[in-house]
Parts: sequence; structure tokens; C-alpha cells
Amino acid sequence: MAEVVAAPPIVAPIAVRRWRADDFIKAFFGSNALIAIVVLALITIFLFREGFGFFGQNLRNIRLYRRAGLEYVDIMRDAANAHAALSRGLNLTRKSAQATESAETLARFDQFSAAFSDSADDLNGLVSDAGEKAVALRDALALRAGDVDRGGEKEGQASAAPVDEAATISALRANTATFATISSTMADKIRELLKTPPTFQSAKTKRVFDSWSKRVENYLAILPGTTKKLQSWDPAVPVPAYRAVTSFLFGRDWITASFWQDWYGIIPLLVGSIMVSIVALVIAVPFGVASAIYVSEIAFPAEKQLIKPYVEFIAAIPSVVLGFFGPTIFTLAEDALRNVPRGFKEASYALGANRLQTIGRVIVPASLSGIVSAVLLGLGRVIGETMVVLLCAGNRIAIPDFTQGLGAFFQPVHTMTGIIAQEMGEVVRGSIHYRALFMVGLVLFAITLAINYGAQKLVQRYRMSIG
Repeated sequence: MAEVVAAPPIVAPIAVRRWRADDFIKAFFGSNALIAIVVLALITIFLFREGFGFFGQNLRNIRLYRRAGLEYVDIMRDAANAHAALSRGLNLTRKSAQATESAETLARFDQFSAAFSDSADDLNGLVSDAGEKAVALRDALALRAGDVDRGGEKEGQASAAPVDEAATISALRANTATFATISSTMADKIRELLKTPPTFQSAKTKRVFDSWSKRVENYLAILPGTTKKLQSWDPAVPVPAYRAVTSFLFGRDWITASFWQDWYGIIPLLVGSIMVSIVALVIAVPFGVASAIYVSEIAFPAEKQLIKPYVEFIAAIPSVVLGFFGPTIFTLAEDALRNVPRGFKEASYALGANRLQTIGRVIVPASLSGIVSAVLLGLGRVIGETMVVLLCAGNRIAIPDFTQGLGAFFQPVHTMTGIIAQEMGEVVRGSIHYRALFMVGLVLFAITLAINYGAQKLVQRYRMSIG
């Protein structure tokens, strides 16, 4: 019988993947997208890590503000500051009267103004004395607690004389009766002055002075309420934890490196950023979109070859050189208009529409999503702008006076990006000021996300089906 020999198993050939050009392109762009996601995640983690401790430090800062009695002194200081604001109001009245009133009238007005200013001398002295006590107690408590920000101001003074906290607070609260007496006397002086007000020939100056007098009456009406606030103030009342968040998100003061009290309220910076963005978009959107429509639909081929490269070249120049005159809106808006199917335009002309009607009722609506994207990209460019804002915006950390109407847009402001660039190099790493700047960066990050989300929703709502 013949021997049976087993045949060797058939081994299937290993399939070798051949990389095509499409695979390389997909891998290239996919890796870029992955890198972008990783970088964005690292930036987010870094912002959260550096800014995470801000709210805890801010809460301790506010609690020290109350415990040391600075909050108590600020109640009296508000009354003194309100009186000072009224004195400045008299100066404005003086400027209004200077061109129309006689020298004798101006001399009587100056006497009235000086008497009004002098009526708050005792109040200012009381605030100054109480403030010195509160600051001394604040510094002593900060040194005792090892505060990073306040402790650094007292280097080499670790053995400073101790301060009796209870005695200091008791001495501060004793000023309530003094304030009541001083404010009552001051109110009597002011009311006596108002019985014989200066007279003016100009109707405009009379209106200005009458408006000022009403403000004075309101000021006198709130003085008793200030006394009640002083009487009810208690340093032992706990400061709720949410104050650390609300004082940042809704605070109207950004005051740093102050001998008195640092405040980190983002509202003036946010308002400044919004106002700068509005001004920039009012300039950029009409010119950018109109230029895109002209180049895409009206200009001759020779004009297109001349205008488009030059406008795109302007957009490439750093904004610190050109300010807001290189709008980036043009390029995207022109691309969106040019990508509208030619059949839309031909159908419009076939129905008897002229060029203007075709542009306004067909081409622009069909490209609206792209135009909106261009505008939002321009908005993101403005909000993230730094150097041109530092050069042009005035850098005054205050909310503009919106009672001036459009004049508010000509008042100096500061922005979120500007404050980061200006102050980051001067702060101590790990301090509350350092972490507050990173929280401003987080707010900018959140605003950017909100703009992108809003852009997507807007595009989805107004998208026109083109096929």
C-alpha cells in the first residue's frame, strides 16, 4: 500500500496596504485636527489650573475686608465721595457760567462753591482717622495669617507691634455717633447755603444749577440711611462663599496694588471690550460686506485682479500698524458670495429682476451664512485684539457714562485682553492678582465658545438650500 504524504497547508499571502494619495491627505489633516484638539485641551487645562485658586483667595480677601473694618469705613467714605462728586458738579456749573455771567456773579458763585466744599471737612477728617485704624488692623491680621499679597508689603516687619482686634473694632464702631453728629451738622450747613443760592442770567446755567440742587437734596435724604448702615454693621457676620464669584462677575471696580483694598470686578473690562467691538464692527461690516459685493458681482475682471489682492494684503498686515482698517471680513464674505450657484443668478435674471434686485434678494440671502461667519470671525478678531487696543482705547478702567449718549463711545476704556497684556508681567506668580488675570482669560475663552455656538445656530437658521 502506497504511503500517503500530507500536503503542506496553503498559506494565504499577507495583504499589504498600499497608501494612496488620498490616504496621505486624510492622515495629514486628521493629525492636524488631533494636534489642534490636544493644544486646545492643554490651554484649557492651563487656564483652569492657574486660575482655579482665585475664588478662594478672593473670598479670604473679602472676609479680611469686613473683619478689619474697612467695609465699615467705606460706608462713611461713600458719603464723603458723594459730597466730592457734588463739588465737582459745581465746577462744571462754573465752567458753564464763565462765558455768560458777570464777574460779580462769578465771585458770589465761587463763595458758594467754597462754602459747600468746606462743609465736608469734618467728614473727610473722620474718614481719614478711621481709615488709618482699619488699615493697621488689616495689615496685622494679614501678617498673622501669612497672607501672600499683604504680607509681602511688610517684609522685615514680622515683629511689628500687635494690634488688639477687639479694641480697634470697638473704636471704629464708636465713630457711628460721631458720623451722625457730623452729617447732621453738614446737612444743616448745606440747607442754609441752598436758601440763598447764586443767581444766573443764562437759562442754561440755571438749568444746570437746578439739576445740581436736586442731586444735593437726594444726597441729604440718604445721609440718615448711611447712619443706619453704620449702626447695623457687624464684622462677625459671615461673608457667603458666593460673594467671591459675584464680586468678580458683577463687580464694577478693578483696583489692584491698592493700599486700601483690591477689587477684581470684570464688568468695566467686559464693557470696554464690547464697546471696542461695536465700534470696530460698525466700521468693518459695512465696508467689508459692501466691498465683497462689489468685487464679486459688480467689478470688472481687471478691477477684481487689482482690488482683491490688495485688500487681502492689508488684512495680513498686523493690526498694531493699521488699527481697525484691515478688516478680515472681506475675504470670507467675497468667497461666500462667489460660491452661490450661477443658476440662482441666471434664474433671477430670467424672471426679469435687475442686478440690484438679484444681489439683494437672491445672492445675499443665499450667501448669508457665509457672511454671518465672516462677521463673527471679525468679532472674534476684535475681541482678541490686544496691542491696538492698548494704543487707542485710552486704558481707563471705568464704565463709561452712558448718560452722554453716543458720547460714551468716545470715552477711554480698558479691555480684557489689554489688562492681561498690561499687568501679567508685573504680578507675583500665585498671587490673587495673578490668578484674577487667568480668570479673565477664562471669561474670554467662554465668550469665544459662545460666539462660535451662536454662529452655528445663526447659520443653521438662515441657511438657504442650494441644491
